[in-house]
Amino acid sequence: MATSYDYAPLYRSSVGFDRVFHLLENAQRARSISDWPPYDIIKTGDDSYRISVAVAGFTQNDLDVTFQSNLLTVTGKKQEANEGYLHRGIAGRPFEHRFELADHVRVNSADLSNGLLSIDLVREIPEALKPRKISIQSAPALNSAAPVQIEAQRAA
Repeated sequence: MATSYDYAPLYRSSVGFDRVFHLLENAQRARSISDWPPYDIIKTGDDSYRISVAVAGFTQNDLDVTFQSNLLTVTGKKQEANEGYLHRGIAGRPFEHRFELADHVRVNSADLSNGLLSIDLVREIPEALKPRKISIQSAPALNSAAPVQIEAQRAA
């Protein structure tokens, strides 16, 4: 049972959160798509992650990993071979997984080993966006003559 939410009322009362609502809508749609092949998302460090996708039977040439504007897409399309199977239990159907990545997350590497496609991600926050300590300076005491000087300038 799929439930659909209407985020339109929230658009009226928020400014600058359009991307968040877009992510929620995409996540809602993504659940209706098949979860095959299975995958894991692992946090390997403070700012590093790994996505592991079980791609048994797929070769490096059958897989494509694309990263563009915070969207990581993993697709697989196997070349069909009629080899006279008596039983075919290892699925080889085409698939596509899409992962919305946070800002400043980039793909570090991808590796195919033992039927697992591992994609390493790292979050690199630019220095300009990192929190920084602001020093507080004390303001010099106001001189009582200052308002008189301002009034004299206005009269002139």
